[in-house]
Amino acid sequence: MTDFATTPLGSAAVTLARVRLGAGGPLAGVRVEDGRVTQVVPERDDAAPAGPAAGERVVDLDGRFLLPGLWDAHVHLAEWASARRRLDLSGTTSAREVADRVRAHGRTAPGAGTVLFGYGFRDGLWPDAPDRRLLDAVLPDRPVALVSADLHAVWLNSACLALVGRGDHPTGLVREAEGHEVLSALPEVPAGTLDDWVADACRAAAARGVTGVIDFQFGDTVGAWERRSAQVPPAVRVSAAVYPSHLDAAVARGLRTGSEIGDSGGLVRVGPLKLFTDGSLNTRTALCRDPYPGLENTEHAHGIEQTAPDELVRLMRRAAAHGIEPAVHAIGDRANTVALDAFEAVRCRGRIEHAQLLSPEDLPRFAELDVTAGVQPRHATDDRDVADRYWAGRTSRAFAYADLLAAGARLEFGSDAPVSPLDPWLAVASAVTRTDDDRPAWHPEQRLPVRDALAAAARGRRLIRVGDPADLAVVDVDPLTAAPDALRAMPVHATMTAGRWTHGPY
Repeated sequence: MTDFATTPLGSAAVTLARVRLGAGGPLAGVRVEDGRVTQVVPERDDAAPAGPAAGERVVDLDGRFLLPGLWDAHVHLAEWASARRRLDLSGTTSAREVADRVRAHGRTAPGAGTVLFGYGFRDGLWPDAPDRRLLDAVLPDRPVALVSADLHAVWLNSACLALVGRGDHPTGLVREAEGHEVLSALPEVPAGTLDDWVADACRAAAARGVTGVIDFQFGDTVGAWERRSAQVPPAVRVSAAVYPSHLDAAVARGLRTGSEIGDSGGLVRVGPLKLFTDGSLNTRTALCRDPYPGLENTEHAHGIEQTAPDELVRLMRRAAAHGIEPAVHAIGDRANTVALDAFEAVRCRGRIEHAQLLSPEDLPRFAELDVTAGVQPRHATDDRDVADRYWAGRTSRAFAYADLLAAGARLEFGSDAPVSPLDPWLAVASAVTRTDDDRPAWHPEQRLPVRDALAAAARGRRLIRVGDPADLAVVDVDPLTAAPDALRAMPVHATMTAGRWTHGPY
């Protein structure tokens, strides 16, 4: 197997012989040179692979399927890389069950004085509430910090609250901005260790056919990738987001969306400016037109406005004037209207991240304003029950991917990892089936055809054409005929990014 880390970008020419072009596609030979597709030649089923030209390698792919490389258009890479090494709380059904897992993990993974991190709990439908005292009872002397699946809440025990200077917090459950402040106050993993974890996560992504990600990791994401790109080129392309606290520095340096970062051969570039209008569904902080059941007549009955509309427009206008495209987090229907209104005021290209609950009149505005909908289909299946409870009567316009496509919107799939795993095939399967268990499809009218789901997982690429970047995925099974379980577990034979093998036997 080639070690991609030591293989120069755009290295010697290679012909991919006897490969099927796309899902259900015809047999062809595809030549790659200097990081791009330079030739696509039809082949016969009974033809032997052609011999190599001088200085060229031929790889016989034996009728496997060649797809445009897949992207995860919304990931928190450092969070995901860390979560892969933390206590997994996904699937827990009560605060008590979480406490039991913390107790068991504390016994088997001792680390006196170090923080025990966990992630992945969803408390929206629990019969009991997260509370510091539950964690104190099972692990009183070691700091415990548990991050919710949506990254919008952190549950801490008393030892951890004391560590971050919040010893008087009544419950230990902190949400939204306070939660981010708490996490930033905890001891950090050494940069070198974290970089190794991120590199490993990128290799794992490449093994699932991923050739690129948009990294929305909180903090100085551009600076982190400048450091990493000076070491080993990542196994995937990276578009590194800018946060408002770093916008002035990016503008002063003349950085724009698409600017190359560091010495990565073009693999790492500046991404969009990340802005927030609201919170999340599971924490009942997504900004909605209707109040949340049980929260009527409270201060945040309709959710939380993270950024005032005037300030949102100001930040977007400043970024766009300097070539940095905005990416606006909006989950509730009111938040999505606010975000679209801001795009209409600024008249710039950009993205809305999540777009989970939409008013019908907002559907056509995505195409009219040239705003990409960055969506996470796995959220639709993960959150169907909490949506049925807190968005009752409105779920026909929740995660409305088919309606968005019908209205002309551009969809790009992501995982929001660690909210869901960094695996585009899970997103494709959820978009196609609208279920991830043995229940019937949830709002089956919003299912997508496989071809449309694959295009959304490849940032709109449907075909492999001469001149395209050689970002390619080779799979063993035709996605058009794969059963749902086979689609989720799609066997990826090989992955190529910028003409360089990043996964597979070559």
